Amino acid sequence: MAIKRIAVLTSGGDAPGINPCIRAVVRSGLDQGVEVFGIQEGFDGLIRGEMLELRARDVGGILGRGGTFLHTARCPEFHEPKYQREALRQLNQAAIEGLIVIGGDGSLRGAHALAVQDFQVVGVPASIDNDIWGTDMSIGVDTALNTIMQAIDKLRDTASSHQRAFLIETMGRQCGYLALASGVITGAEMVLIPEKETSLEDIVRNVEDVYARGKAHCIIVTAEGAQLKVSDVATFLRAQEIGFETRVTILGHVPRGGSPSAFDRMLATRMGVAACRNLLQGKSDEMVGLEGRELVSVPLAEVGVKSRQPNLELLEMVNILAK
Repeated sequence: MAIKRIAVLTSGGDAPGINPCIRAVVRSGLDQGVEVFGIQEGFDGLIRGEMLELRARDVGGILGRGGTFLHTARCPEFHEPKYQREALRQLNQAAIEGLIVIGGDGSLRGAHALAVQDFQVVGVPASIDNDIWGTDMSIGVDTALNTIMQAIDKLRDTASSHQRAFLIETMGRQCGYLALASGVITGAEMVLIPEKETSLEDIVRNVEDVYARGKAHCIIVTAEGAQLKVSDVATFLRAQEIGFETRVTILGHVPRGGSPSAFDRMLATRMGVAACRNLLQGKSDEMVGLEGRELVSVPLAEVGVKSRQPNLELLEMVNILAK
């Protein structure tokens, strides 16, 4: 029996490109004669039954908007079976027959929890950390990298003017992809990530070497989850004779916001259309992923227990190109 009514929700951390993905889901569904509902505030809103029907005009003008107009929230309670049952009850009461979940690994685990209870669910990866298993790129990564790149380029200008060492912290509690990739594309002298141990002494030697080679600045990009805290590194450097003054800039949540890049708009749109198509074709318990240039289907059971690791060859590239 053909599906007549579907819903879409966004959960967990926001990422640039989520709005274009919602737009693609809604308009693809409407094109197939399906009613589409938006669930507000993620799984938390689903448990409360907060949903509204979305028409074509409701998603007009959101391609260039960051964040998610459906809003999002973290919902640790959704790990508990009783809240999953309440979510299923809300979906059934609203006659929703299929669900598209846009979000990170935690959100996709929530999608899998519903799918194994015989509800039809398809996931879409959205996480600026680019740590979701089964996809070469998640929605939001490209925009976040561009935001970080622009910030570091500007900080390098002032670092060179004053001959300073800048410690620049990016997001990434468990995955160092953003710090590593931005280190390559901005020509950083050093990158600190959770996946690689580095000592304070190693950092000092590196900075001293940069100064001895006659550089006017030293840029160190560090992930927030790096084994050494940026405040501790800064304190240690200031106590040494390294030649540079030390400054710290924490980018925080800035890379999460802003208008999505052309790449993210295209990726989000392709994934949204594919997720809707797969759902209407009767597929479930899978995520739409990017493999090379092609979209593929990845079992949600795999996505929930694995994580994508950054390519540590990029770290060697940083060291070579920083000479």
